[in-house]
Amino acid sequence: MEHGWYVVRCFSSHEKKVKEFLEREIEEQGLEDKVKEILIPTETVVEIRSGKKRTREKNFFPGYILLNAHYDEEVNNLVDSAPSCLGFLKVGKSQTVPTPLKKHEVQRIIGRVREGGEEARNIEIPYSEGDLVKVISGPFKDFDGTVQEVNTERLKLRVLVSIFGRKTPVEVHVNQVESAT
Repeated sequence: MEHGWYVVRCFSSHEKKVKEFLEREIEEQGLEDKVKEILIPTETVVEIRSGKKRTREKNFFPGYILLNAHYDEEVNNLVDSAPSCLGFLKVGKSQTVPTPLKKHEVQRIIGRVREGGEEARNIEIPYSEGDLVKVISGPFKDFDGTVQEVNTERLKLRVLVSIFGRKTPVEVHVNQVESAT
């Protein structure tokens, strides 16, 4: 029995619900030999909100889960019966059977999932160029300014603040500012 990785479409933010349903049904129907694994492609990201670091799981393919399975009518019916599930992703309008992902695609996705699980490497900074911010700590506390540059690697912002009536660029850590709006 040959297994392949198939893409299953579901409602965005319902991925865990679909996965739990499929796992329960696979166990009840005894389909463990046909479905090896169900994977939600997620990565760990660090967000900085209100000066505090926060780690969370983020889907990098919202609305999709991966199924390592031997595709047949029984597996197709299982997926079609799942609530919040839209079925297998099929390429082309005339295609009736889904095409499994290529090995290099699967390796890239699984590598990204494993990498994201080991350590949070991606940091989401909620500020972008042109945003109005207020400095909340450090020597420029209580100054308002405009973000001129975002350095995600160093977690620094270059902010233009008005000092003695002149716009002056200052570098601050993302923890030292909050949104002025």
